[in-house]
Order: sequence, then C-alpha cells, then structure tokens
Amino acid sequence: MLGAVEVGMIRALFRAHIRPDVLVATSIGAINGAMVAADPQSRVTDDLVRLWAAPEMGEVYGESIPRQLRRFATRTHLHSPLPLRRLLERALPEKFADLRVPLHLCTASIERAGEAWFDSGELVPAVMAAAAVPGLLPPVDIDGEHHVDGAIINSLPIARAVELGAAEIYVLHVGRLDKPLSPPQRPWEVAQTAMEIGRRDRLARDLAAVPDGVAVHVLPTGEGVDRDDNPWAYRDVAGLRRRVSAAYAASRDYLAAI
Repeated sequence: MLGAVEVGMIRALFRAHIRPDVLVATSIGAINGAMVAADPQSRVTDDLVRLWAAPEMGEVYGESIPRQLRRFATRTHLHSPLPLRRLLERALPEKFADLRVPLHLCTASIERAGEAWFDSGELVPAVMAAAAVPGLLPPVDIDGEHHVDGAIINSLPIARAVELGAAEIYVLHVGRLDKPLSPPQRPWEVAQTAMEIGRRDRLARDLAAVPDGVAVHVLPTGEGVDRDDNPWAYRDVAGLRRRVSAAYAASRDYLAAI
C-alpha cells in the first residue's frame, strides 16, 4: 500500500503534461509502471486508485496476522501469490508488446545472484517477479530461473534509464529516503535497516554517476507520508487516498517550481 504515493506522483506528472517515453521499474513500481505503460494518460491514476482500493486487493494481504505467522512456520513466505496474479491478469495486457510505452522491469535473480531485466514476452509473470518481496511472496519461476523483488539490489534503477538514452528522469519512490537511520531496536527492523542502507548507497552512487546533460528529479512524497515503522504498515488500506493526495500536492508544487 506504500506504493500509493507513486500514484500521486503519476497524477502530478500527467497534469503537468509530462508523458513518459520509457518506463523503468521494480518492486511496487512494477505494478504502477505496467499500468501506466498500458494506458499512458491521466485517467490511469483513477484506474490505479481503484486497483489499490479494490476489495480483491484485500485478498492479497488480507489473512489474519496470526494465521500468516502459523503458515510462515512451514514455508518461506506469508502470502499466496494467486490473488495478486488474478488481479494483475484482469488489469494488464498479456504481453509486453501490447503496451503503449516501452517498459523495462528489474528483478533479482536467485541463481545468478544479480539483477535481471525483462522488456519482452509475458507481462504478468515479470511484474509478479519484480514485486515478489522476499518473505511476503514466493520467488517467481521464469524459464527455470527464480526471481524476487529487484529492489533488494536496485530499488531506483536510474542507471538503466541513462543506458536507454533518457535525458530527463523522474524518480518515483515510496518514501523514507530522507528519514535518518539509527541502529535497529526490534527484530523486524534489522532487515529493514540493512536493505535501506544498501538502497541509499546504490542511489547515491547512481546519482553521482549520472552524466552531464541528464536531469534527474526525485519527486517528493508529501510531508508526513508513511512515517510508520510498523512491519504491518504495508497492509494499511485506509491510508491509501491520503498518501495519493499528499504525494500529488507535493509533486505538483515541485514540478511547478522547475
């Protein structure tokens, strides 16, 4: 649900008459990016809000926490991928070739221990793989290779956009980039902190390597959006519209200023 802030950013971009020539995405951005690539116009933000607020989305993460934890004892993930797959199959085209804007999705390959990229073939499996957060959803098998959320190694793939020839890059993210880090105090904070260190270090290195003549805009999420470190915050459907509105207002103001 934290990906809702990206919907607000997308709305601000379209209302500023900024249209994508190419989309590069991973993690929750893979779902938002695929929706935009399929219908690259302002109305897609309404479709995204409906997608995130749909009753079916409750099926994706809707089981009770005690039941999830009991099931976690016998497998490597908390949730079944089937509800999310059904939702995406209804919302997205079948193939990358059916998209109206080129889309490049980043995953983390287990067997290769590195990032992998998808821009052709079947769309939904690639989106599922790019968004398969370890521990929440299982790895996705594509042609005998297992893939998980690309954010664990490249959460904001700016370098890929540069490689593709982008001269102006708008970075959409779920927040936390400006929040000070401190040593973890609770068990679930250990993985969060470790991932955030790697994420910020990769972003800093990629930003430093951006060549002259390429403009990079990191869009704001809005004041106070998702400062909750509760490990179950990703299930918070109630805050969806608030996140969209806050990110829209902040990004609108940012774009007007440039």
